[in-house]
Amino acid sequence: MAKKGNRVQVILECIEQKESGMPGMSRYITTKNKKNTPDRMERKKYNPILKRVTVHREIK
Repeated sequence: MAKKGNRVQVILECIEQKESGMPGMSRYITTKNKKNTPDRMERKKYNPILKRVTVHREIK
C-alpha cells in the first residue's frame, strides 16, 4: 500500500484587503510540502480587486 504524500493543498488569502475592510476577497489555491515548509506560507500575488500585487498568507 502506498504512503500518503507530503504535499497538501493550501489556500492563500490577501491580508492587505482584509485589513482595509474592502468587500470581496482575493484567494489563490496552491500546494506545499509539509516537511520543507511547516510554517504558514506567504507569497506576493496579484489582487484583481486592489489592482496591484499584495501579500497573500495561508489560511487554515
